[in-house]
Amino acid sequence: GIGIREVLLTSGCPGTETKCIIRVEECQASVDCGWGIPISEGLACVKMPCIFIPPENRFKYVWKMLVPNKTAHILPNDSSIMEVCRDTHSVTFQCETQENGNTVASIKYTVYAKTEMQTKMSKRLETEQSRRTKTDAILVFCLVTGIIMTVGVIFPMIFMIL
Repeated sequence: GIGIREVLLTSGCPGTETKCIIRVEECQASVDCGWGIPISEGLACVKMPCIFIPPENRFKYVWKMLVPNKTAHILPNDSSIMEVCRDTHSVTFQCETQENGNTVASIKYTVYAKTEMQTKMSKRLETEQSRRTKTDAILVFCLVTGIIMTVGVIFPMIFMIL
């Protein structure tokens, strides 16, 4: 296949991270390049790219909506990028990149529901605020230590000169 994929670790990451990238690798043997990250993601809509290498028009793109325990629903979109607006339920999409009738790459995306995204964003904000608080405390400690060290060096030097 063509393209790259990120190999993620979901436990044992440093700090409080829930996911971390172990490595990025090229998809060579299998056409399934796993799960992708959208180009842009907002509370309302998501833009998802298919896997391709230039020139983009060399390939045909087949977008599918994957429904558990059912046959995939083929969508009319045949472009390399698809924009989807969030619904009340999470939906999984798959894009197959085809060349001369053969699938050369396949990538999946989960588009979370609006309520799930709001929950994730609020958790992310809480995590960022706790990190910011820790970082601020460390900076204050360093600043106070620096001032004490500077004063501790300058005063003895002045007394030695006098």
